Amino acid sequence: MNTKNIKKVKVNERACIGCTLCTQIAPETFEMNVNGKSIAKNPSKDSNEKIQEAINNCPVSCIHWE
Repeated sequence: MNTKNIKKVKVNERACIGCTLCTQIAPETFEMNVNGKSIAKNPSKDSNEKIQEAINNCPVSCIHWE
């Protein structure tokens, strides 16, 4: 099932280590900012499943649903 998002996703930039894994898993949702930290840009373009996969694989657990 490819469910589109109705929730918002948030990255704790202070905790982010800049590994880029989330941008590889859900590139339409996450991008790296000028400080090398992940930010959520447009979660409506990736499925909830892809975003959840990025959340589950974040090595420092800094991505969360709001």
